Amino acid sequence: MQGATRLQAETSLAINEKRGSVMMVTSDVACQQVLMVNLFFIGAPGARTGEWTLVDAGVFNCAARIKAAAAELYGANSKPNSIILTHGHFDHIGAVKELAEEWDVPVYAHPLEMPYLTGRSSYPPPDPTVGGGAMARLSFTYPRGPIDINDRVQALPADGTVAGMLGWQWIHTPGHTPGHVSLFRERDRTLIAGDAFVTTKQESAIAVLTQKEEVNGPPKYFTPDWEAARRSVETLAALEPNIAATGHGLPMRGAEMQRELQELARDFERLAVPRQGRYVGHPAMADETGVVSIPPAVSDPMPKVLVGVGVAALAGVALYALSHRESDGARRKVTTRRQRKMRARNKAF
Repeated sequence: MQGATRLQAETSLAINEKRGSVMMVTSDVACQQVLMVNLFFIGAPGARTGEWTLVDAGVFNCAARIKAAAAELYGANSKPNSIILTHGHFDHIGAVKELAEEWDVPVYAHPLEMPYLTGRSSYPPPDPTVGGGAMARLSFTYPRGPIDINDRVQALPADGTVAGMLGWQWIHTPGHTPGHVSLFRERDRTLIAGDAFVTTKQESAIAVLTQKEEVNGPPKYFTPDWEAARRSVETLAALEPNIAATGHGLPMRGAEMQRELQELARDFERLAVPRQGRYVGHPAMADETGVVSIPPAVSDPMPKVLVGVGVAALAGVALYALSHRESDGARRKVTTRRQRKMRARNKAF
């Protein structure tokens, strides 16, 4: 009973409780939001060098922000034991090369993800016709690789263990990418799902901006195999996670999240799969060498020039608002510190 009480205390943090520039998901899992994507620090605050792990690496040019968050959690110049990649899309590997080289640590990914991380293959083209939102419409501009970290990346162990993450297991959850993985800890039923499913409507710039919490399927515009994606959601729902921390959207926990995830698994075709699109019923094919075949593009009634102008404007507004929100947060911290100093000064008098 005491063990159960202790576990309950460990996971009863106010969901997304702020600690510096990160949100604490559990007592030893921290989430950092970098623009539209999440990455995770696994290891209790104060853990020593080599006793924590970074999961995913954000967008390009965010290495300094990741290092600053690591310093807040673990002290200046601290480094992880490794970097784990849920998959290799541009918004999850942006700083991986720089960080792996500076920290001199290995990077782990699924074997089927290797072609996109070693310079051998690009991902299938995104489908901007699905999703009906600005983020989807803009997807034809998103990088699709590959990158080359051949001297750093290694295959995850075949037994499902995760190097440096005691008690965690990796689970192959393909669909969004061929080698996509999720991470699960049985002890407190914490799930890091990557983009196998997400907790916001990622296709919509407004939803990305407001971060409305709702369980959704993987981002439609970058998912080339819907049948595999369905099976992956069913696999994760069967785990009955208590906490779901995903690649996009705020971490969620408890009965409402569980209900929505079960509903997504039961009715995936209606809730997640686009009505029509390039990969609906015709998945891209891939193997250990990379992409083997892709279906032809579907006709898009909206010219890319018009889409690009309109969506870029919308995305610019959204990104400005996100950065402005972060600046407001920083200003609030400064104001709070000043208030504390003033209170202390008044007490002195």
